Amino acid sequence: MALLTSQPKKPILHRFTTLHRPLPRLDRTVLGLGSFSHNTLSIKKFNFNPKQTKISLKNNPFTYNLAVTAKANANAAFGEGLEAGEVTLKHRKILLSEVEVKRQRRVFFGRKWNSLDVGTAGIVLAMHLLCLFAPFHFNWPAFRVAVALYIVTGLFGITLSFHRNLSHRSFKLPKWLEYFFAYCGVLALQGNPIDWVSTHRYHHQFCDSERDPHSPTEGFWFSHMSWLFDTSSVIERCGEANNVGDLEKQSFYRFLRSSYLVHPFALGALLYAAGGFPFLVWGMGVRIVWVYHITWFVNSACHVWGNQAWNTRELSRNNWWVALLAFGEGWHNNHHAFEYSARHGLEWWQLDMTWYVVRFLEAIGLATDVKLPTESHKQKMALNSDPIDT
Repeated sequence: MALLTSQPKKPILHRFTTLHRPLPRLDRTVLGLGSFSHNTLSIKKFNFNPKQTKISLKNNPFTYNLAVTAKANANAAFGEGLEAGEVTLKHRKILLSEVEVKRQRRVFFGRKWNSLDVGTAGIVLAMHLLCLFAPFHFNWPAFRVAVALYIVTGLFGITLSFHRNLSHRSFKLPKWLEYFFAYCGVLALQGNPIDWVSTHRYHHQFCDSERDPHSPTEGFWFSHMSWLFDTSSVIERCGEANNVGDLEKQSFYRFLRSSYLVHPFALGALLYAAGGFPFLVWGMGVRIVWVYHITWFVNSACHVWGNQAWNTRELSRNNWWVALLAFGEGWHNNHHAFEYSARHGLEWWQLDMTWYVVRFLEAIGLATDVKLPTESHKQKMALNSDPIDT
């Protein structure tokens, strides 16, 4: 979910083209032992005591029972799937969860920031700072604009278009409607469709492994948002974005990638012209930050807190409060079990606003080839059975 533009076309790891077939963990032969250029420290410079050692870490409200085991040599570190600049953590569990932080990647300090990192962090910070004006510039028209754009960009744009339609092809739409919903997603300021979809497909391909672009096994805040500010990490883990050929073939999505920032900032100018600074604060700042965090909670909270209904062999969880805020995306274990499914809330009581929109579009003939899990697939994915490749 890069916020600014496409990731650098610099292949660092072996390229993979299969999207959904689970791959074995990489050994040192596949990774290569060269140090990554965007990390300040090379693994060769680590001079750790092999004995378990207590160290002082910054306070983190999402972790407890901190203890760090340092590896004695580079081979041992790579054997655990570590990258340069990482250490192995033991017994560091995220608050109210059994999820352990196993690796800690330096994101803010101890590495080289590139221009994309700085730009992405700058935009995220600017939107959060704009929110500080919200209590002083509140009016009901501005609030209603923010709510309307939350639905347009969050529901139609991110969950329905970027996620279920473009990333997983859970249903088909007429091109004019597909492109309209995708444009709504661009206005969420979460990146262009090609980059967003590529990162999400890699997340499913390497879920909660050392190659996952955003797993809580590297820290709650890393999975929630700080991974966005280390664009090199996705390249290092996954290589080139070669898993979105279906979108790159279409000139519309290439256009959105090349002109991405123009569209949300044009919306900001339009809002300012229509309602002044209050519309800008609420329609851009508050709305964008709200949609940011409910989207990010799917990556973080839904891999930490909740329950697992299906045997997916990773950390995905069903989380009711994220589902409520994110239009049904919080039924995340359901989604990882049946990632092709247009419906995430599989039980009658699992609220899924995105599915209701898809179902409506299907009823009026606009959505076709709507995919749902079969009963036989549900039986194979049940917790008391072994999952199958999908």
